[in-house]
Amino acid sequence: MKKRIKQLLLISLVIITFYMVFVEPKKIIPKSIEKEVLTALSFYPELRQVPIEFKFKKNIKKSVMLAQPTLGSIFKRKDQRGYKILISEKFKITGKEFKTIEVPSDILIGWVGHELGHIKDYQERSALNLIGFGIRYALLKEHVKKAERAADSFAVSKGMGDYIISTKRFILDNADIDENYKNRIQEYYLSPEEIMEMVKKMDSTGN
Repeated sequence: MKKRIKQLLLISLVIITFYMVFVEPKKIIPKSIEKEVLTALSFYPELRQVPIEFKFKKNIKKSVMLAQPTLGSIFKRKDQRGYKILISEKFKITGKEFKTIEVPSDILIGWVGHELGHIKDYQERSALNLIGFGIRYALLKEHVKKAERAADSFAVSKGMGDYIISTKRFILDNADIDENYKNRIQEYYLSPEEIMEMVKKMDSTGN
């Protein structure tokens, strides 16, 4: 009997190990932002099986965070792609540098939620479409606006409206944040007022 139990335990261990290594994709999350990332991910249960690496980078041009498919997975099937979200280690306020991890928790959750919105958008695209998307994003302002507003919309539709508004308010209402960055947020992203209107419509329809 004991031998049978040991065999069953061994089989169970092998199955669990196989699942963890080959089936359950791993999220790679820095400990310093684990709570915020997991909170944002909780609004996207459909991304549970999607490999995503959250990685700090010294500087990201024009952004605090950037979501993109991993290079080796672009040409894989849509359901087999992996992604990474790059996070700038610092951002500037009136010329001074501040650590991104030092912003209030709800602001960081909103930033991450927006980037997960981009991943939702990428999931629906073919490899060629993704490549074209990247080229258009680099060259066309109107495409940047469309992509950023779509990411905001995905996040709001998942129930993250309050977090996204908090992030926008943090940027737009902070007198010390660089005006060029504020202008970019106002030009390309949903405004707090537009987000509140979306939330009202969702509440009225029960979505």
